[in-house]
Amino acid sequence: MATNTLLYAGLLGLIAIVIGAIAGRTRGKAGVSIGHGGNDELLLAMRRHANFVEWVPLTLILIALLEIQGVNSTAIHGFGGSLVIFRICHAVGLQADTMAGMARAIGAGGNALLLLILSVWAIASFF
Repeated sequence: MATNTLLYAGLLGLIAIVIGAIAGRTRGKAGVSIGHGGNDELLLAMRRHANFVEWVPLTLILIALLEIQGVNSTAIHGFGGSLVIFRICHAVGLQADTMAGMARAIGAGGNALLLLILSVWAIASFF
């Protein structure tokens, strides 16, 4: 049972609600029903939300599967806590006018590295 992963799934669910609500509010202010309508603020909010949805599910699934396989709770908490921090960093650091933000780099790079570690660990656990 992946009981420790429940904490991180819950925290990430709350983050998803906040990011989605910001995107929805921005959409309402812009008066754009579908797409971004050329509104850069809306496009940015959409990308923050989409990037979260693109990266979190697989990463969280791998954490849960490794927990089910018996990986110790310290590692699971390290993985889950890191994922939460990386996703917050990415959402805060993603800016429309630059790619040079440190928070964005920490969030994107950290999440990619975490996914790599989890993927390799999962494959190794299989064998």
